[in-house]
Amino acid sequence: MIMRHFTSVNDIGDLTVAIKEALEIKADRFKYSTLGRNKTLMMVFFNSSLRTRLSTQKAALNLGMNVIVLDINQGAWKLETERGVIMDGDKPEHILEAIPVMGSYCDVIGVRSFARFENKCEDYNEVILNQFIKYSGRPVFSMEAATRHPLQSFADLITIEEHKRVERPKVVMTWAPHPKALPQAVPNSFAEWINAAGYELVITHPEGYELDEAFVGNARVEYNQMKAFEGADFVYAKNWSAYKGDNYGKVLSTDRDWTVSERQMAVTNNAFFMHCLPVRRNMIVTDAVIESENSLVIPEAANREISATVVLKRILENL
Repeated sequence: MIMRHFTSVNDIGDLTVAIKEALEIKADRFKYSTLGRNKTLMMVFFNSSLRTRLSTQKAALNLGMNVIVLDINQGAWKLETERGVIMDGDKPEHILEAIPVMGSYCDVIGVRSFARFENKCEDYNEVILNQFIKYSGRPVFSMEAATRHPLQSFADLITIEEHKRVERPKVVMTWAPHPKALPQAVPNSFAEWINAAGYELVITHPEGYELDEAFVGNARVEYNQMKAFEGADFVYAKNWSAYKGDNYGKVLSTDRDWTVSERQMAVTNNAFFMHCLPVRRNMIVTDAVIESENSLVIPEAANREISATVVLKRILENL
């Protein structure tokens, strides 16, 4: 499949083919080590990162690419992102000049830019990511944007495919408490990819934490967490802030009864536990669950290198 940009599951094509390619690369991750020769990846971070930064850079090196890492607001000028602003503050450069300059120094651009919770419309229209696509003149892929985290969700899918015991597992995505307001990007994206894979998906959360229906898709929403967990094969825990109405970006609850513990896992089908990391222990999940033999958080994180390698390989093949 021809891939110019990668921002969602819609860009990956046939998931069966993508998973097969991922497992092939995992078996020999340097098989395409000359594909990126003399090509440069620029990774642009508006937000902090550990797994995304390391795994994507490692994927690029696997393919023989050069890598430039740029941290906006730390190693570069602060960038203005709004049109029509009189730039008399602390931002000396506009993103509309910065983007084409970045594009002139590389062949592929990865962008990480979270939701700001200042303007829901701007967040859900992916203004920053789409500016890179429009003005850089280069293939662009998302390293997490306001509404999706496709590299993470692709790695999640690879992990489930490697560990599933039945052809169509029951996957439960559960909200869990967190002290800060977090974006909906990971849960949105996870739901989108799991729906596309055709698994049984149940989303459970307190009332008020409903996600955008476009991402919920065919999933069943269950407000009773214990009921949702019954017979689950995989449990994916993640916090997110409210999406709907005037509560957008707000924390409505920190109810510790939703923390994933042995109590909830006991009603599952000996389910595997998943989380994208970083995770706040004993808020999102108890020590006992995340340290259990059914915890997949480390293999899941390791598969970030594989998902990024597949995406970069496909982009390079079409340069």
